Amino acid sequence: MKKLLAIAFALVLAPLSAFAADFQEGTHYTTFNQSPYTGQPTITEFFSFYCPHCYTFEKNYVPQIKAGLAEGVKFEQNHVDFIGREMGPEMTRALAIAQVLKVDDTIKPALFSAIHDARRNFASSNDVRQVFVDNGVSATDFDKASSSFMVNSMMKKWKKAQQDSGIRGVPALMVNSKYVVDVGSVQSLDELVELLNYLAKKG
Repeated sequence: MKKLLAIAFALVLAPLSAFAADFQEGTHYTTFNQSPYTGQPTITEFFSFYCPHCYTFEKNYVPQIKAGLAEGVKFEQNHVDFIGREMGPEMTRALAIAQVLKVDDTIKPALFSAIHDARRNFASSNDVRQVFVDNGVSATDFDKASSSFMVNSMMKKWKKAQQDSGIRGVPALMVNSKYVVDVGSVQSLDELVELLNYLAKKG
């Protein structure tokens, strides 16, 4: 999403400062779900391994966003399937497998780098499987996880969240399964984190 990338570059240049922003619905965020939220406050990033802006966001901003979240606020990532043609769902499955096997901290950068740095062409699930194997995951563990109930359930959950939120571009941020953030409305990384914390507490 070009707008988000432009803001991302602006964020890194903005001085760190305290904000007392008056966040407004329709300006800073939109509400797509009116139901009360009672779960753990959660920030969800939607991304695609095929998105270069997502790669920049992952490397330069996600660690700072995580570090700035209020205590008790969880950060999670969902992969979208509408980029990459037939490999979109395969990459979605790849992230789910990585999360189930608890190797996403290794596999995420490996997949991003393979696509954007090495310009590697992924044509099938076997190509994805090889990245896991090259990074220490046994082929047996990959195969078991790939067809597991847990992975299939995660993919269905992410697809539903993608559809319910109306997200059409990535990277995108959703809060508490009811708010979508307009990142273009903020002026710095501090203000973005403040907005995320505000929405997380809003429920």
